[in-house]
Amino acid sequence: MSPSPRVPHHVGIIMDGNGRWAKLQGKSVNFGHRAGVRAIKRVMYACDDLGIEVLSIYAFSTENWSRSRREVGGLMRLFEETVQKEFDELHERGIRVYISGRRDGLSPHLVRMLEDAEERTRDNRRGVLNVCLNYGGRAEIVDAARRLVAEGVAAEAVDEKAIAERLYVPELADPDLVIRTANESRLSNFLLWQSAYSEFYVTRTLWPDFDKPDLEAAVAEYQRRERRFGGR
Repeated sequence: MSPSPRVPHHVGIIMDGNGRWAKLQGKSVNFGHRAGVRAIKRVMYACDDLGIEVLSIYAFSTENWSRSRREVGGLMRLFEETVQKEFDELHERGIRVYISGRRDGLSPHLVRMLEDAEERTRDNRRGVLNVCLNYGGRAEIVDAARRLVAEGVAAEAVDEKAIAERLYVPELADPDLVIRTANESRLSNFLLWQSAYSEFYVTRTLWPDFDKPDLEAAVAEYQRRERRFGGR
C-alpha cells in the first residue's frame, strides 16, 4: 500500500445544485447556471493555487437534452457567451482547454468556438481544463468501440489499452479525485472508464457556492485515504 500523493494531479467535478441554488434565491434556473459559471472560474484558479494540474468539469451531459427547451437553450447561449468572454483569460494564464464529448447536436457556431479554443491553447502548460460538454461516459465507450471497428482492429487485439487510447482525450491521466456537489452520491455517467479507481467525495455545498475552502476540504479528505487499486 502506498500513501496518497499530497495533492491529486487530476480532479473531476460533477457540478450539481444550480437549480436548487436559484430556487433558494427566488430566481430562474438559468440564473443558477450563470452563478455556476462563476464558480468554475473560482475553482479553476483554486486548483492552480493548490497544485492540481487537471480539472475536468461536467458541463452538460448527453441526458441533459431531455430538460426543457428553455433551459437547454439558455445553457447553449451561456456556453457561447462563456467561451467568448472567459477563454481568452484562461489562455493568458497558460491553461490548456480540452473539450470532451460529442460535437453533433451542438450548433456549428459553438463547435467552431470550442475547436478554436482548443487550438489556441494547445501549447499551454500551466494547467488543463477539460470541459465535458454533450458528454456521457457510456457514449464515450461506445464511440471508442466504434473506432476500433472502423479501424479494423482484430477482436484478440482489443484490450484496456486499446480502448483507453480511443477515448475522447486519451492523453489525460485518470482522475485521482471525483467531487460531487449538492449532496448527491451518483456518478451520473461521468468519466465511467477513467473513474474506475478514483476517490469519490460528496459535499452538501451547492455548486454556485463551491469555493476554494470546499476544494481544500475535498483534497484534505483525499489525503487521508489510502489508494489500493484493488490490492490490500
